[in-house]
Amino acid sequence: MIQFFIDSSHFILSGALVGLLVGMTGVGGGSLMTPLLTIIFGVAPTTAVGTDLAFAAITKGFGTAAHRLHGNVRWDIVRLLCVGSLTTAILSIIALKYVGPVSKDWNHLISLAIGASVLLTAGSLLFRAKIMKWVHANPKRLPSGFPLKVATVVVGAVIGVLVTVSSIGAGAIGATLILVLYPTLRPAEVAGTDIAYAVPLTALAGLGHWWLGNVHFDLLAGLLIGSVPAIWFGAKLSSILSEKITRNTLAVTLFLVGLKLVIS
Repeated sequence: MIQFFIDSSHFILSGALVGLLVGMTGVGGGSLMTPLLTIIFGVAPTTAVGTDLAFAAITKGFGTAAHRLHGNVRWDIVRLLCVGSLTTAILSIIALKYVGPVSKDWNHLISLAIGASVLLTAGSLLFRAKIMKWVHANPKRLPSGFPLKVATVVVGAVIGVLVTVSSIGAGAIGATLILVLYPTLRPAEVAGTDIAYAVPLTALAGLGHWWLGNVHFDLLAGLLIGSVPAIWFGAKLSSILSEKITRNTLAVTLFLVGLKLVIS
C-alpha cells in the first residue's frame, strides 16, 4: 500500500490540482485532466480519455446525489440530453472498436480532438456572458415546444461524441448550451442538470473504453485519492475568491493547453 502511494504520488498530486480547480469553478475536470495526463505524463491519449471518463463518472455521481437532495436537477431536460448523448456514445465506441489497434496517426487524431474540445471549453467560459446577453436580447429566436426538445436531443448527441472521443465537453460546453436553450433556469439548476446527464454518459463511455482496454485502474485510483478531498477544499475556497477571476484564469489556461495540443 505504501509503495502504491509512492509510485502514484504524481497522479495523486495531479488529481488534487484538478480537483481544487473543479471545486473552485465547477468546471475543468476532463478539460484539464486529460491534457495533463497526455502532455505532462506522456500517457497515451486513448488511455487518458478512458481513465478520465471512469474518473468523471465516479466524481460526478457524488455531485448528482448532492444536487438531487436540493432539488436542482431538471429531469425532463436530463432525459432529452441522454437520448442524444447515450446514442452517439454507443455509436462512437463501436466506431473506435471498428478502427482497431491504435496507430500513431489515430493517437494524433485523438490528441487533436482533445485539443479542439479544450478550446471549445475555454471559449464557452470566456464568452458565456456575451452569449447569454444575446440570448436574453433575442428570446423569440430561441426554439420552444417540440423544436426545443429536438434541439436538446441534438445538443446531447454532439456532446456524446465529444465526450466519448476526448472525455471533454460535458462540463462548461454542456452548461453553456443548456443555458442558451433554457435561459430561465436558475444557476443551481443548470449545474445540477449538467452534472446529472453527464453521469450516465461518462459511465457508458467509460465502460466502452474499459471494453476497448483503455482504462488504467492504478492511475484511476491515484486520481481519485487526490481529487476527492481537493474538490471539497476548492468548494470552500470558492466562497472567498472571485468567481470571475477563477473562471477567466481557468479559461486562459485551457486556451493555452488546447493550443499546445492542436499545434503539436
